[in-house]
Amino acid sequence: MIQLKMIQKENITDTLAAAYRVMTEIGMDIHNETALTLLKDAGCQVEGVRVRIPKEIVDDAIAAAPSVIEIYDRNGEAAMSLGGRNCYFGPGPTCPNFFDPRTGERRPAVKQDAADTAKVVDALPHIDYAMSLCVINDRIKTLADVDEIHAMVQNTTKPLVSWSFNKENLQDMIDLCAAAKGSLKELQQKPFLIVYSEPTTPLVHTKEALDKLMLLAKNRIPCIYTPGMIMGGTAPATIPGALAIGIADTLTGLVIGQLIEKGAPMICGAAGGPMDMKTMQHSYGAPEWMLLHGASAEIFHSLQLPVFHAAGVTDAKVIDAQAAIEGTMQILCALGSGGNLIHDVGFADLGMTGSLAQLTICDEIIAMAKRLYQGITFDEEAFAFDVIKKVGPGGNFLMEEHTANHFRETWNPDLIDRYGYATWEAKGSKNMTERANEKVRAILDSHQPAPLTEEIKNAIDVILARAEARAK
Repeated sequence: MIQLKMIQKENITDTLAAAYRVMTEIGMDIHNETALTLLKDAGCQVEGVRVRIPKEIVDDAIAAAPSVIEIYDRNGEAAMSLGGRNCYFGPGPTCPNFFDPRTGERRPAVKQDAADTAKVVDALPHIDYAMSLCVINDRIKTLADVDEIHAMVQNTTKPLVSWSFNKENLQDMIDLCAAAKGSLKELQQKPFLIVYSEPTTPLVHTKEALDKLMLLAKNRIPCIYTPGMIMGGTAPATIPGALAIGIADTLTGLVIGQLIEKGAPMICGAAGGPMDMKTMQHSYGAPEWMLLHGASAEIFHSLQLPVFHAAGVTDAKVIDAQAAIEGTMQILCALGSGGNLIHDVGFADLGMTGSLAQLTICDEIIAMAKRLYQGITFDEEAFAFDVIKKVGPGGNFLMEEHTANHFRETWNPDLIDRYGYATWEAKGSKNMTERANEKVRAILDSHQPAPLTEEIKNAIDVILARAEARAK
């Protein structure tokens, strides 16, 4: 397997030392009384909300946390082994807008978009888990997170990754997935739900973020706890400086999670990217964004912790050549650096608009990139000396048994066009985006995810109704 190295071993050591120095000398603000008490009792220096965490406490948390997190699908089948250099791709969340898959219109996202995203994910072979690609606008806004899970669990058997506003909504989400699984115990034994929480860079951990982290730890539901840094804004403009803050923030969450429940599953990362000072926008397509994620992955590999990563994103406002360039570069970097849970596939418009076409094109890019990273097998059969001798100078290999045995090893695309011009023209002269949109519509029209039983559907409807009653 081919690998990329975006950071050398000595630089990993230096970066971790910088992160530990941030944690021990500067500290972070913890706005959660339960977490403050836990940290103080563990031996951290606590002054008001400012907490400094000694390196030995961080090291104990790293040792206690699982190095591999096994994730299952809704039916209890093994789906993802998050650890090592195993790579799994999925969409992202929280886009307020969505490209309508029927009309192409950019409009506010609705609940059906979360359902459609899950259905498309269910059908795409190289998208491993579902996120919603949206934040729902046509339901009770304070329950957008609960509505997403309600929509997605009915439209895919693949694992679900989500986010939540607060611990009350998070409890609804856990209850909903437990109902789909059969019980909380079954969900804990074979989790198909992962939930994202986030510190506020630089070095602030809110009550809500830690409430969610601690609830997940207590329930042994996998948690992603990673910052969303903007280099030059909420983090230093330099990659090493951003890494130091990002690692300090995610390791703070790891410590708190392990203090709540030793062995609680957590996925770490120092996620973010640069601010473009010309536009004052956080650029997902910048090479520095890829370098930051790649270096973060290598650092957390060195700690033997599961890695959060991102790829398949574009700053483009339509799905065009820019979208393909940025998505391809990110996917190549994510696979090369061995990110485990790789999210945001299908983001467009600087993360403001969800695109099922981008998701579908990236599914093809992922397949192509996986083949590239498989590399080349060199053995006697591959060198094919006997068949070369048989065919000899001026011959051809088309009818040879060796060709019949091996031609299927050549990667075969679905969306990418390899026809001659006349054939392409006869098939409608469609570009890649048009072909991707056609595929999306075909999936939405014909793909049938494995349904929930009526009993389970009724149970999750009751949980959603309970949340709605609370929100009124």
